[in-house]
Amino acid sequence: MLSSRFKIGMYAGMVGAVFGLASYRFYRHNDPTALPTKEQVLVGTLVQGLSSAHYQPERIDDAFSKRVFDLYLKRIDYRKKLLTQADVTQLRQFETKIDDETKAGSHGFLDLSTKLIADRTKQMQDLTHQILAQPFAFDTDETFQTDFEKATFPLNATDQREQWRKLLKYETMTRVAEMMDEQDKRHDRAKTAGQAKEPATAEPDRTPAQMEVEARKRVQKYYDEQFADMPDANETLANYANTIANTYDPHTEYFAPKDKEEFDYQLTGRLEGIGATLREKDGLICIEEIVPGSASFRQGQLKKGDAILRVAQGAAEPVSIEGWHTAKALPLIRGKKGTEVRLTVKKPDGSTKVIPIIRDVVVNEETYAQSAVINDPSGKKIGYLRLPGFYADFNNNNGGRSSADDVKKELAKLNAEGVQGVVFDLRENGGGSLSDAVEMAGLFMPSGPMVQVHSSQGMTQVLNDKDPRVQYTGPLVVLVNKHSASASEILAAAVQDYKRGIIMGTTSTYGKGTVQRVVDLDETLPAELNSLKPFGSLKFTMQKFYRVTGASTQFKGVASDIVLPDIYSYLDQGEKESDYPLKWDEIKPAPFRAWDQQPNYTKLEANSKARVAASPSFKQMTELVQTLRKRKDENVVSLKLNSYRAEQQALKAVSDKYESIQKTATALVIKPLAADTKPLAGDTVKVNRSMRFTRGLNKDITLGEAVNVLKDQM
Repeated sequence: MLSSRFKIGMYAGMVGAVFGLASYRFYRHNDPTALPTKEQVLVGTLVQGLSSAHYQPERIDDAFSKRVFDLYLKRIDYRKKLLTQADVTQLRQFETKIDDETKAGSHGFLDLSTKLIADRTKQMQDLTHQILAQPFAFDTDETFQTDFEKATFPLNATDQREQWRKLLKYETMTRVAEMMDEQDKRHDRAKTAGQAKEPATAEPDRTPAQMEVEARKRVQKYYDEQFADMPDANETLANYANTIANTYDPHTEYFAPKDKEEFDYQLTGRLEGIGATLREKDGLICIEEIVPGSASFRQGQLKKGDAILRVAQGAAEPVSIEGWHTAKALPLIRGKKGTEVRLTVKKPDGSTKVIPIIRDVVVNEETYAQSAVINDPSGKKIGYLRLPGFYADFNNNNGGRSSADDVKKELAKLNAEGVQGVVFDLRENGGGSLSDAVEMAGLFMPSGPMVQVHSSQGMTQVLNDKDPRVQYTGPLVVLVNKHSASASEILAAAVQDYKRGIIMGTTSTYGKGTVQRVVDLDETLPAELNSLKPFGSLKFTMQKFYRVTGASTQFKGVASDIVLPDIYSYLDQGEKESDYPLKWDEIKPAPFRAWDQQPNYTKLEANSKARVAASPSFKQMTELVQTLRKRKDENVVSLKLNSYRAEQQALKAVSDKYESIQKTATALVIKPLAADTKPLAGDTVKVNRSMRFTRGLNKDITLGEAVNVLKDQM
């Protein structure tokens, strides 16, 4: 959610009243004398309130009904292994009637879908026991489709059994492969240590047959836990309500009371953990963000978009969390500082990896703006400025920090160092304070409009930087990638529109150009409904952001002036890949004056393309991206163990190649600022700690090319 400190106006102040009034009218309209059910109030409040307050209100009609139907069907049986085509046909009678049910306060679709899922779950539990009672032979030529989007609901019971047989065989095989890999690693470690054989205390070797038996037990245990953990009535209602909310746009979400606590905390708050935020997607728990300075950030292997398959406490037996809700998985992932959690994750390229993380508290210093100096062999000094997020002191606490103030201080230190160019790194920056983005843009250019905020009522507010002073006037490169979102996109767009600097990185940024507000439903609903509370909260989109040119940052993001091949280039990530995203559009531009000393974009891009084409590191990166893009679309895997292991080894080799590419790059010389080292009085431990944010940057080929682009302007 993009936050801001500017006043939203009377519209926002009336939002809660709109929701409360909508619910009041809804349940009184249906029956002025009877108290409605919780389901009637919750669904009615969401639909009626969103129809009034959402940025892009949807008509409650057959099109609305179809959206809810499609998304809910996808979520209740994403793998398409519970419901048959006959079941889906039964449910389709409601495909265009959910709008009518919502208005009438009935819930036939929810009731039927819940009953069908419950019935089929019991049947499939019995079926898994039957199938897993017999060993699998992994030498048969057959395949399994791992992309459930491409799967179809089974035709009948026979087809369903066959689909389950292949699924269970696949899951058993993957566990056998992991056991074999671990056993091979033990042997390799023993050889490296110069041991003719492993110590007697080492874990004894197991045969493939023994591993297969153990793997089937693990798969059965996983499914027994899944089938026993069916959502209760409250969870089912919450999931259905959230589906309705998500059909308006991806950032409009319903939170049940306990889920709201998790939204506020995620994995970052005051407790110790790994420092990552999670999101449920397509039946898996995926990494949404890595918190700068956290244990995951410092470990470096866990990335946004990774799906967590299994969780182990240190060397203990991993627990499969596929199909779990986030709230259930969190206790396994969280833990005390200093303890180890091992996450088995599925990477976007299809490979799996075990990532060990020592839990810790978030290192706050690393969440703030930090800078360093790059000493180029040519004698040029380049400033490097990194901003993990747009933070602000929203609660006016004493000692609270502002990202705009911090960036201003870092630029002052870089100026004092005599840098001749600045690389402003916004990669992986998911956004934050809007007002800080506006103020920060003003550090690089004179006063003027930086962004426009547009409401569903058609009101446009132009947000200006009012300070005519420019903190830094030299050449500027802003680095972005597909995870640069929200406030990052506003800053990048302002720099680009004013022709103040060069935007470099992936083809475009994420494409989130909306602002959300959270409403506590209990506070909006009348006292007559107190006996049904708590209802939870709703986060909904109420405004969109537009560039000073009038173009939205929503959906399309900000296109880079100079595009570089990047490890994320093969991924179809971004707002446009979400369900029901708001589309790109334009409004009236705001008057502004471009920067007087504009870069020669044509020349800089041509020079960069020539260097990239001649660079062995970038050539390898381009080949890697092409390979990953091809592999990403290959979703059919062999159910022959040897073939599967060979495929996984090939994927691992491709994944490992990225690290080797970085190692071949010419190392940058990155040094701390004099203003930062002086107070440390030569304490090398403290100096090294203060420079942790630059870990790996000396071999960052993207940063290296950004330095070259700046040198072209000197």
